[in-house]
Amino acid sequence: MEYQSGFGNEFASEAVSGALPIGQNSPQRPPLGLYTEQISGTPFTAPRASARRSWTYRIRPSARHAPFEPVQLAPDWRTAPLVDGLTTPAQSRWSPAPLPAAPTDFLDGLRTLCAGGSAELQIGCSIHIYTATRSMSGRYLADHDAELLILPQEGGLHLRTEMGRLDVNPGEFGVVPRGIRFAIDLMGPSARGYACENYGPLLRLPERGPIGANGLANERDFLAPVAAYEDVETTCECLVRHQGRLWRVTLDHSPLDVVAWHGSYTPYKYDLSRFMALNSVTFDHPDPSIFTVLTSPSAIPGTANVDLVVFPPRWTVAEHTFRPPWFHRNVMHEFMGLITGRYDARQEGFLPGGASLHPALSGHGPDAATVHRASEVDLQPERISDTLAFMLETSLPLALTPYARSCPERQADYHRTWESLERRFRP
Repeated sequence: MEYQSGFGNEFASEAVSGALPIGQNSPQRPPLGLYTEQISGTPFTAPRASARRSWTYRIRPSARHAPFEPVQLAPDWRTAPLVDGLTTPAQSRWSPAPLPAAPTDFLDGLRTLCAGGSAELQIGCSIHIYTATRSMSGRYLADHDAELLILPQEGGLHLRTEMGRLDVNPGEFGVVPRGIRFAIDLMGPSARGYACENYGPLLRLPERGPIGANGLANERDFLAPVAAYEDVETTCECLVRHQGRLWRVTLDHSPLDVVAWHGSYTPYKYDLSRFMALNSVTFDHPDPSIFTVLTSPSAIPGTANVDLVVFPPRWTVAEHTFRPPWFHRNVMHEFMGLITGRYDARQEGFLPGGASLHPALSGHGPDAATVHRASEVDLQPERISDTLAFMLETSLPLALTPYARSCPERQADYHRTWESLERRFRP
């Protein structure tokens, strides 16, 4: 698969030589009989540093279609605000969702665990799991509510988008911007993973501050697609997510008919093994913000609408220190998922494909077995190797969906994780 490297770059790509106009975005007669269409992901007057838009040159303009009609699909795919959601101070954890017995594509396999904010007001996010056993055949999606972050845990995904194609495997993530049409094919017999709809400002790289010019995620490790169009004249459906509802329009052609494009509004992928983790080389356990890959900022400086944080394989060398994450209460809401291996604050119960949610200011931290081990171990430099976990952190309260509260995978006894932590204070 061929890609272009960089984050937020002004890319240019053509699947047919001569399809891109030279020196002019919207010539009177675009090359090769194509139609010009601009896709703007930010307002026209956004500052240049944050503006995102792409010019596309396509076989047919996207305005050419039959009327939209509402459709009821994926009833457990929910949007914020949740009218039947429950915000609770209780910690929650889920085991991995089983793969479906019936043929199920990515859309039908989406299940929302929690959501906060409002798609209408363009703040907050919703967090989902997905399971799939077949590709999206003859159907496409455009999410008008949010940019979609996808983290495969089992089975790779082949994303076909208006700008081209991306292969996203476990250990990587892919992002499809708001309004970009796409379809997802499975690269194996089945797939399972996580997805986050970000209703707020576009995800971007965090500032490094005192870290300096290097470290964390580097721009050149993000990959964007090259132009690859579908010139298919057959009946298909394009589903549009709009204000939490699904709408369907029937087309007589594939909507992925962009022959050439240039701009900065594009899907992209990132390999989490490229993340340059930073840590303490003296003592104490730093805040997890040092593991931030991408951030969607809020209107309050330093407070995220949603952060994507990764806990990758790394060395831990701090002396005289309780090395696992300490017990804490945080004003942010923390959702965690595990891609592979074991999270260093858990000895049991938190499995690859599983998830946990710790609401704001609810106490959480390592389980009892981890506390006992970390408190007594002879501290030596240690390689944490068999692990890849991530966290989605948001300032907006996350409400649990009815599915999340009642599904068999919810671990009703999660609170017992800390039950055996005995009193140690003996004045």
